[in-house]
Amino acid sequence: MAYPGSSLVLALLSMFISLVLASSVTYDVVSLGAIADGKTDSTQAFVSAWTKACASVSSAMIYVPAGRFYLGQVVFSGPCKNNAITVRIAGTLVAPSDYTVLGNIGTWLLFEQVNGVTISGGILDGQGTGLWACKASGNGCPSGATTLEFSNSNNIVVNALTSLNSQLYHIVVNGCQNVKMQGVKVIAPGNSPNTDGIHVQLSSSVTILNSKIGSGDDCISIGPGTTNLWIENVACGPGHGISIGSLGKDQQEAGVQNVTVTTVTFTSTQNGARIKSWGRPSNGFAKNILFQHVTMKDVQNPIVIDQNYCPSNQGCPGQVSGVQISDVTYQDIHGTSATEVALKFDCSSGYPCSGIKLENVKLTYNNQVAQASCVNAAGTSAGFVQPTGCL
Repeated sequence: MAYPGSSLVLALLSMFISLVLASSVTYDVVSLGAIADGKTDSTQAFVSAWTKACASVSSAMIYVPAGRFYLGQVVFSGPCKNNAITVRIAGTLVAPSDYTVLGNIGTWLLFEQVNGVTISGGILDGQGTGLWACKASGNGCPSGATTLEFSNSNNIVVNALTSLNSQLYHIVVNGCQNVKMQGVKVIAPGNSPNTDGIHVQLSSSVTILNSKIGSGDDCISIGPGTTNLWIENVACGPGHGISIGSLGKDQQEAGVQNVTVTTVTFTSTQNGARIKSWGRPSNGFAKNILFQHVTMKDVQNPIVIDQNYCPSNQGCPGQVSGVQISDVTYQDIHGTSATEVALKFDCSSGYPCSGIKLENVKLTYNNQVAQASCVNAAGTSAGFVQPTGCL
């Protein structure tokens, strides 16, 4: 026989347990031993915070207070017991200034096989200047470490994060689905080698919004296997532009499709909207690409497709690119070119570019009409298009 009110007690107990399970827990890295002096190794405190957050059955926050925290390589591995971990950074994470510590490891801060991770705020200081100097000297140097990578992960958010002076790439998205980056800042000088801002490959449904990127390589590079990528309201410069590619390095390679780049400004960059592929056999492709509402300010190659990419003339001279480029639209592109040829389509002789569309394009050079060059490219023009006579 049940006691009076026992049902109510059970209901309240069940509700209490549900609230406890639903409540978020916070792990402050300082309480776990991190020291904000920029020189004491705090790696283990961050590992401990991640281990606890990942093991939590309820949502969890890792909090990094103000100050500079020195970290060696940290690998944040999943899968975790919850799909809602926030890393809130009020301070700065500092990489070793000695580039040999991370130089051959590949990645400084790696998130792999995680789901539902958000990184909010903070500065990542890659301290890459020493490695750049080594590379400039021509001495034998390690390739360097990417600052932040997400690998084989889903439902990732990066918000208001600043990446400073990475040894190599600043942020890499590899093998991921549903990634949103907004308010990201990337800061590196224009002569820093291979410091791409954001690199995306083998990933789908990635969005990059409201960001400012300056680097010594591509502001955003789009590698093989990228689908459904949306880039909007991005300021690029210094750097090498927003590049699809290089594609076709491998003979068997996943294609790139459904890429939108809209409301972007390029300032004093080497390239603007670029697609490039190696000049050798491949089954790769790039299709359904849209560049729209783009402003060029003193850009060396504002619009370029280069299918004869062959660095150091190794592995490709005398061959043609097998990458098929099709259905690429350039819409509302205007501004100034730093060179006479503002629009250059240098496509594959074996697999010519097709479905190229120019709509309302106006590019000038020294206050005069710029020139266009098209090789093995077919398409249409609509509205006001200058330079003319290419397609």
